[in-house]
Amino acid sequence: MKVLVTGANGFVGKNLVVKLKEKSIDYATLSHTAGTAEINTKVKDCDFLVHLAGVNRPENDAEFAAGNRGFTEKLCEAITATGAKAKVIYSSSIHADRDSAYGISKREAEQALEQLSQTNGNQVLNIRLPNLFGKWCRPNYNSVVATFCYNVANNLPISVADENIELTLCYIDDVVDHIVQLLESNPDFSTGSFNAVSPQYHVTLGKLVELLYAFKNSRENITSEKVGVGFTRALYSTYISYFEPEQFSYSLTEHRDERGVFVEMLRTQDSGQFSFFTAKPGITRGGHYHHTKNEKFLVLKGTARFGFRHIITGETYVLETSDRHYQVVETVPGWSHDITNIGDEELVVMLWANELFDPENPDTIAHKV
Repeated sequence: MKVLVTGANGFVGKNLVVKLKEKSIDYATLSHTAGTAEINTKVKDCDFLVHLAGVNRPENDAEFAAGNRGFTEKLCEAITATGAKAKVIYSSSIHADRDSAYGISKREAEQALEQLSQTNGNQVLNIRLPNLFGKWCRPNYNSVVATFCYNVANNLPISVADENIELTLCYIDDVVDHIVQLLESNPDFSTGSFNAVSPQYHVTLGKLVELLYAFKNSRENITSEKVGVGFTRALYSTYISYFEPEQFSYSLTEHRDERGVFVEMLRTQDSGQFSFFTAKPGITRGGHYHHTKNEKFLVLKGTARFGFRHIITGETYVLETSDRHYQVVETVPGWSHDITNIGDEELVVMLWANELFDPENPDTIAHKV
């Protein structure tokens, strides 16, 4: 399979080319500035033409017609002239149903491809895309998401005229995966058929801004939004893609005393928090129990002795663990527990608690083990 990509230097094109490389799919690129001979040669040599090139933010409306309809017509002429039978996947827009200059130019490009299908027999699929977001999307161009992500990440102001305006969005990874799936499955396209990418997300400008500032503030309050799934996952990835290299790291608050150091790394919305602590040789930490709170300990460096005592029966239990055998040690409600560094070097222990620490209700009661 040979794929020809137009607009490879654009937002979608950059992401698609990376994925084609990952998949070891043979591809070539074609610029909108290419001459007739180059266009003819390349369209004749491909099995799929993924047509991404277009104009989104011109200096005048006439550039819409030239960049969207005009270049598409050039491609159609080359395919007809060479008799190429490539299947065409065109990145159109939901605006193609509207009578703006941009919408008209995209609709006319679709019509040129439909005519190609009728006269030359090429199968054509128009993917009507909503607003897109993701890494490498150009800020201050045609994406409010890219602009807001860039500005918030770089401490620049943003302006929202109406926070209730709702956006319909697709994430770039979903768009690229959709195109690649079409290439790999090679389905039949009916003449002039239309296609949509899913999932599509609906979010107000107000909610978008709220999330972006929550991402920004998470480095100070070390509390993460629910960035593992769905729109929030995609938006967070987009937001951090606008970091400059000097923003790749940030410091945490250290709590030091004669025993060692305690550092909180991350708090989550509903899955507890992560931290670590150290202990010098001979030092014991802990000596308390919980009614409900659960903790998991993992020794990363050194050797530790965990002691447990049931607060009602007085039953005791002792175990030793070290970095020679990674083992999670879990606390159980109603059992007091402590941890002692029984090695000759500093002890380093990772800790997860299933709930955020609340100083007003710490659920941590001192009790000797």
